[in-house]
Amino acid sequence: MILDRFRLTGKVAVVTGAGRGIGAATALALAQAGADVVISSRTAEQLDAVSAKVADTGRKAHAVPADLADPANAAALADAAVETFGRLDIVVNNVGGTFPSPLLDTTPDFLEEAFRFNVSTAHALTRAAVPALLAAGGGSVVNISSVMGRVAGRGFLAYGTAKAALAHYTRLAAADLAPKVRVNSVAVGSVATSALEVVVNNPELRERMESATPLRRIGEPEDIAAAIVYLTSPAGGYVTGKVLEVDGGQQVPNLELGLPDLT
Repeated sequence: MILDRFRLTGKVAVVTGAGRGIGAATALALAQAGADVVISSRTAEQLDAVSAKVADTGRKAHAVPADLADPANAAALADAAVETFGRLDIVVNNVGGTFPSPLLDTTPDFLEEAFRFNVSTAHALTRAAVPALLAAGGGSVVNISSVMGRVAGRGFLAYGTAKAALAHYTRLAAADLAPKVRVNSVAVGSVATSALEVVVNNPELRERMESATPLRRIGEPEDIAAAIVYLTSPAGGYVTGKVLEVDGGQQVPNLELGLPDLT
């Protein structure tokens, strides 16, 4: 049966930024597909809620509250998976993000922080995970990039640059780690998470964003989680070094920030 190729029975995954949004939906989806999960974010209470949902599927979750802006904390999750579950098969580098900022307000330090939070943390965990992935016979890494890593919009210089770097990091890491470890990325569009709360809860802004999206809707975290299950399961076993665009068909930004021309 083709659906059997989407099963992850007996696998172990690490998901960063898993307290809510895409990370929480991904952890639950991987558990529903058969995996035990190590989940991490800043807020223990959010992780406890996700752990309870994972338990309802019959799988196990191990919560690690941590500040994942520190790459060392991200790297430590690989050992946590092996110590808790005895193996590691899947890494989902979901944590990331950067506030919009005009170019002249984007200091070099701000740009470096964006790169560190979106790229360096992913590299730290991926690098730390490789020995365990190889010991398990191979594995899969998925990095969460963004549509803003390939389209241009005012105010997204730091965020878009970091996400573009993460997309190309994916291609380069896939070349280095083939054939045993597959590395792919999901470039997400506008998804109804806390980061988009101001838009989701404003009917006028939501209508503007939806009307500028070819599929005429804002994505749900489960849209991204489904793509991650595909990429990490045997169903995606012949895919590596690719960026899967799950963005409702966007080719341009679907909501401008309204930053004025410089004078």
